[in-house]
Amino acid sequence: MKRLIDIPPASVVPMKDAVLQAMGVPAGQDQGARVERMVAAALEVFQSEAQPRGIVAEVDGDEFSSIYQGAGDNDSPSPLLNIFPRAEVLTLFAVTLGASLSERSSGLFDDGSLALAATLDAAASEGTELAGIHLDGIVLDGARTAGRADADSRILRYSPGYCGWNLTGQRALFAALGPEEIGIHLTESCLMEPVKSISGVMVTGPAEIHKFTDDYSFCSTCPTHDCRRRIKDLTRTRP
Repeated sequence: MKRLIDIPPASVVPMKDAVLQAMGVPAGQDQGARVERMVAAALEVFQSEAQPRGIVAEVDGDEFSSIYQGAGDNDSPSPLLNIFPRAEVLTLFAVTLGASLSERSSGLFDDGSLALAATLDAAASEGTELAGIHLDGIVLDGARTAGRADADSRILRYSPGYCGWNLTGQRALFAALGPEEIGIHLTESCLMEPVKSISGVMVTGPAEIHKFTDDYSFCSTCPTHDCRRRIKDLTRTRP
């Protein structure tokens, strides 16, 4: 069953240090009063414009297999092909910070307020991830309450465009989930509008099902190898 979720704006406001790190500033480095004011101004705009919302829908393994296959453009093998059949719960999701924030950010770039625009963009990227984390908690708590996951279960998100799931997979995902209901639309090139949106599948299950080595063919072109951090984080205590 599909569920629309209004996310408390306060839960997606990033910390100052997280914004700075997203901009490539080393943690703990003294930035001076000017940068402090810029981050404060960006966060003020963020809090006035962000309208976080999410949508989720549980699917079974066969349904997700069809969605994942999409137009047949995925890399094979891929991690998710081995992971999702061992899941306790599979949940399609999309989350956005809303059009207003994206429009404000674009307006700042257009007006030449580049420093504030770049800082706001970094804050919005961090806030989008926080919105995803908020949805993680709701879905995982729901699975535990229903007795379909236990205290040792973990949840991890996978998105088209990463880890072998071709970006064109957005089309099948959107057809099944309908994120248009929360204001997210797909462009011809399968990018999302508003830009500060994420979508994919939440995989709930034992932490070990998510562990894989980054030696797939597409891993050599990955600029971040962020999967290493995400897998490591699974060993930490979660709500």
